[in-house]
Amino acid sequence: MNNQSRPVARRHHTVPRFYLQGFSEAGKIATVRLPGDQRFPQSVGDAAVAKDFYAVDGHPDGPDVIEKALSEIEGLAAAVFKKIAGGSWPLGHEDRMTLGYFVALQATRVPVQRNTMDYLAAQMLRLQIGASGKTGLRKQLEEHGLEVSDDIVEEVWEQMTRPQGPPVKRPKTVHIEQMLDLSGKLIPYLVGRPWSLVRFERRSLILSDAPVGLVAHTNDKWGMGVGFMTAWGITFPLSRKAGLLMNSVEPQIELGVPVEKVHQGRADWVQDGTAKMEKFFNFHTVQGASEWLFHHPDDEKYVPTDLPNPRPVTLQMSGGPPEFDGEQWFTGGDTKDASTG
Repeated sequence: MNNQSRPVARRHHTVPRFYLQGFSEAGKIATVRLPGDQRFPQSVGDAAVAKDFYAVDGHPDGPDVIEKALSEIEGLAAAVFKKIAGGSWPLGHEDRMTLGYFVALQATRVPVQRNTMDYLAAQMLRLQIGASGKTGLRKQLEEHGLEVSDDIVEEVWEQMTRPQGPPVKRPKTVHIEQMLDLSGKLIPYLVGRPWSLVRFERRSLILSDAPVGLVAHTNDKWGMGVGFMTAWGITFPLSRKAGLLMNSVEPQIELGVPVEKVHQGRADWVQDGTAKMEKFFNFHTVQGASEWLFHHPDDEKYVPTDLPNPRPVTLQMSGGPPEFDGEQWFTGGDTKDASTG
C-alpha cells in the first residue's frame, strides 16, 4: 500500500495505548479530570487522544509520518515493558536506552509541553508590545500596511497586553521539532542515573497525561522549581504494579562509579513496593499531571484526595506579568523588534 492509498492515522495518542493498557481492565480505564470533580470510565482507545496532534501537513511521507514513527518507538518500548513484566531486571544496555528514550519522549510529546511553548511565546510578544507602548504598536500596525484608527489601536492593545498574552499558537512543527531534539538531549540525564524497579503486590500506581515525575531534593526551597538536571530523582509508573525510579547520581559520583557501569545496569536494583513508596509515586504523578489522571477500575482508593486544579502550562513568568499603561518603557530606541507578525 503506497502513501496515497493507505489510511491516514488522525487519532493520535499523546500517552501511548499500550502504556495505558497497563492500568486498564478489559479495555477500560478509569479517568479523573483535575481537580477530581469529573470521574468516568472510558475505552483505552479514547483516552489521551488528540486529533492530528502530531500531523505534519504536506509531508511527502504523509501527514501522519510522526505518528507512524512514534508507533515504531512505542513497539520497541512495549517489548521492553514485556521483558520487565516477565522478570527481566536489570535491563541490558540496548533495552535500557530504549526505555530511557521512551521516558524522554513521554516528557516532551505531551500537550502541556506544547501549551507551555505557546504560553512563553505569547508572554514574550506581550512584553515586546507592552514595552514599545501604544505609539510603537501603532507604528508596527502601519508598517504592516493597515489603516489605523485610535479605536483599532485600543482594541489590539487590549488583546496583546492581557495577562495571559495574545492568542499565540505556533505551528505544530515547532513543538514536534523541539520534541525530537529535546528528547535526545534528555537521555543522558535519565540513563546515567541508577534505576530501581519498584514492584507492588498489595498497592497500585496511577498514571497521568504527563507521567514523568520530577522529585526535588529535600533541602530545596519551596517554589524553586525542579528540572531533569537538578532533580533528586525521576518517577515513571510502568504499570499499576510496577514503577521505575531513576535515583540520584550523587552516591555514584561520591563512590567514583564509572557511568559506563551505570549504563550497563550494574547500579540498578529491585525493591518492594511499600505503602510509603506507593504514596511517593502517586504524589509525583499527580504533581506532574496537567489535566487528566488514569487508573485501573479497582484502584480509585490510590488516587490522592487533595488534587490540584488543571495546569495547562508548566512555567509561569516570574513574579507575575507586568502591567502596561501604554507608555514606552524606553526612549530613543527602535521599535521594530516589537513585531506583531
